Amino acid sequence: MKCNAAVASIHEYLDGDLTREEISRLQQHLQGCPACSSRLDTLEKTNALFQALPAEAPPSYLSDRIMKSLPKTRRPAAWTSWVRRHPAVSAAAIFMVVMLSSFVAMWNQDKELSVSGDLDHVIIEGNKVIVPAGQHVEGDLTVVNGIAEIDGEVEGDLTVIDGSYTLASTAHIAGEVKEIDRAVDWIWYKVSSWFGTLAYGT
Repeated sequence: MKCNAAVASIHEYLDGDLTREEISRLQQHLQGCPACSSRLDTLEKTNALFQALPAEAPPSYLSDRIMKSLPKTRRPAAWTSWVRRHPAVSAAAIFMVVMLSSFVAMWNQDKELSVSGDLDHVIIEGNKVIVPAGQHVEGDLTVVNGIAEIDGEVEGDLTVIDGSYTLASTAHIAGEVKEIDRAVDWIWYKVSSWFGTLAYGT
């Protein structure tokens, strides 16, 4: 047995991991090798010294400190269990959130002038929509992202979305005048318009 193998065997011998045959071969090597024999003697004395030391009990706070340092298990949020118990309501809520998000996105992105209604007697100059004096607009008039200048008559509702309007003394609006300048009002206007289309087909 060579010394490097004997050194490894010495540690295994002290740990009690050698078989009888391996112990016998190690003892034969130690009888003819003073260096390895001295190493074994030193390690045996060191082990005896450590074993003679009194065992020190850990401080009482150690276990609490270790438990507090461990990562806490994450509990599922209360709303997740509610979602599992009410899948239909959750799906409807998600649908509404998606619809509202799309409405708000459309509100923020659409900045071009848009006019709908009877445009035969309407003049458009830049972002200004003018109903001249003496002219009649049949039905509703809707102006988006513009200025409505009413000098004539509108036989329905006047709706101005994200804009403004002025009414001359000669102006006459048969229906309502609606000025929508907030996203929530615009959403309500869109929803009401859709329900009106579904209910009356107009």
